[in-house]
Amino acid sequence: MGPHAPPLRGSLPPEGAVSPWGGPTADRGPHAPPLRGSLPPEGAVSPWGGPTADRGPHAPPLRGSLPPEGAVSPWGCPTAKRGFWQRCRHQAGFTLIELLVALAVMSMLAILSWRSIDGMNRTQTLTQQRADELLRLQAALGQWHADLDAVVNTDELNPLQFDGKLLRMTRRDSGDNGLNSAGVRVVAWSRLGRADAPGAQWMRWQSAPVQRRNELAEAWQRAAEWAASGAADGRDSAVALAGIDQWQLFYHRGETWGNSLSSVGNESAGVLTVSEGSIPNGVRLVLTLTPGQGLSGILVRDWVRPTLQAGRT
Repeated sequence: MGPHAPPLRGSLPPEGAVSPWGGPTADRGPHAPPLRGSLPPEGAVSPWGGPTADRGPHAPPLRGSLPPEGAVSPWGCPTAKRGFWQRCRHQAGFTLIELLVALAVMSMLAILSWRSIDGMNRTQTLTQQRADELLRLQAALGQWHADLDAVVNTDELNPLQFDGKLLRMTRRDSGDNGLNSAGVRVVAWSRLGRADAPGAQWMRWQSAPVQRRNELAEAWQRAAEWAASGAADGRDSAVALAGIDQWQLFYHRGETWGNSLSSVGNESAGVLTVSEGSIPNGVRLVLTLTPGQGLSGILVRDWVRPTLQAGRT
């Protein structure tokens, strides 16, 4: 460093040195302001007239300075020369009490969610079961009307015969006509108990198509045996339709409704005879449905003979 080299930044020029601008350097007296970033000597007076504060061991560090090795930060973690903020950030976490409270809250939410889902599943299952029962009952009543609409008089047996427990009828198939017919079927309706279902069921039985007199008589007899035993022959079929407690039939003849087993509204008491051979003008079905199903109570359905003509006045 020659005599005319510029001084180092932050250093004081020697006594009597000439500044780069051609004038003598100022003598920094005892009251000259300290250099930026330096500490005043012990007991020095500040530029504002008061003594400078003594920085004790617990005084906060100056801005821009590094804490000493091993010092503890105000946030509770040790300081370091490098990576101070990164380590403080990684060491922050939850306490044990906070974790236990969070686990308890999540457990309660899981229990409430499970109960809600279980209730929704039960409601959906019950709704589907009730809907299936209603559809099955609706299909049964539709089949009942279809059987009565297709009743045919064979002049061999009663077209409709009800003994209080079993209703038997002879009917043709829906696709039969005067030129093409597979035969006549015997259809029976009854209330029977089943081992695989609670309570008694309203059931329908039908035979295969028959074309001869002896076959018709045998099918008629098998219907009676089915009502007594509840077992269908291999040639026949039976199906349970709805749970009922009891059922009744009423015939409409003349001007009144009468019980099919009484003489009120009928020409004679008891079941119809072959000589009478006529189909009633209407049939009233009264079902007492078993409680606990999709539909319960008393159900009444009337059927009117399709070929019935209006009476003359």
